Amino acid sequence: MTAHLYNLRVYWEDTDAGGLVYHANYLKFAERARTEMLRHLGIEREKLRGEAGLLFVVRRLVAEYLQPARLDDELAVATEVTHLRGASLELDQEVRRGDRPLVRFALRIACLGRDAKPRRLPAAIAAAFASLHNGNSTEE
Repeated sequence: MTAHLYNLRVYWEDTDAGGLVYHANYLKFAERARTEMLRHLGIEREKLRGEAGLLFVVRRLVAEYLQPARLDDELAVATEVTHLRGASLELDQEVRRGDRPLVRFALRIACLGRDAKPRRLPAAIAAAFASLHNGNSTEE
């Protein structure tokens, strides 16, 4: 099982009045990690949108908050592809401090065309995602 790792540090603006990371900021951390995963895989969002007319959107997200992160913590977001489908993929993301999981996300990401209708993942992009795939596959 292969995961993409994105490292970050918690800054003052990420925390609430109690010095803990505000719950919505974990979503920002996860979004940045997905963007960096795409870059790592050689997928340029603007090129994909401009040339192929395709974009990725979050269709479903489930969050499980386990423990808080605090100011100055060093965190890592691990992103793993769990299922590849015709027009979507499923990801697991985990925000960690060291080996300790803090937040877990389960997401379904849809591939849409300019008309906002589902479009099949192009073969080259599906192959790139396969490098972070844990082996499960289902066609829609």
